[in-house]
Amino acid sequence: MSPLQDFYNVLNSLERQTLETLTTPTKIQAFLDEMPYSTEPIYRCPLRVLREQKAHCFDGALFAAAALRLLGHPPLILEMVPNGRDDDHLLALYKRNGCWGAVAKSNFVGLRFREPVYRSLRELVMSYFEQFYNVVREKTLRSYGLPLNLKAFDRYNWMTSDEPLEQIPLRLDRVRKIPLLTQPMISNLSMVDERSYRAGLLGSNHAGLFQPDRDHP
Repeated sequence: MSPLQDFYNVLNSLERQTLETLTTPTKIQAFLDEMPYSTEPIYRCPLRVLREQKAHCFDGALFAAAALRLLGHPPLILEMVPNGRDDDHLLALYKRNGCWGAVAKSNFVGLRFREPVYRSLRELVMSYFEQFYNVVREKTLRSYGLPLNLKAFDRYNWMTSDEPLEQIPLRLDRVRKIPLLTQPMISNLSMVDERSYRAGLLGSNHAGLFQPDRDHP
């Protein structure tokens, strides 16, 4: 039996109906946007996200990867890595007409959906650069990892069980990272302006925001 069939077999009729409405990446993103942002230090598999209707970045990326898989896309995720003074961020990737797009759950307005108009992964990731900042207004994005295909975790039932999820971030840590900025670029970065800062945090759950050491930039 295929992983997708295994997933469908554990759904009740209402859950199946919900998934059947998620017919495009845009609808998957809208579904995630309607959920509260979770601040709990736990990982939820896609089935649990569907049932509890809450998610943080990791949970949301896995749910989006599973939902995109149901639409025929490979279940790919990509990690964006900051400078140590912010949370990392995960994207669920998809491709259309040879170009990359992304679905994501985030506490920041600008770190969510991207249309499939980016010709390379670097181009896609850099579209997040200006919106990737912390609560002290530092632009923190520094690198990204090569895509991870979650098909490698099918034998652990990652779509329906929380138990194997700890293995996914461990694998992400080992994925090769691609740097985005040189040291001179980093040295000359400006702070995020007040209006952009406030706009990016619109509707955020402040309990879920990374708090860097303000005395040691």
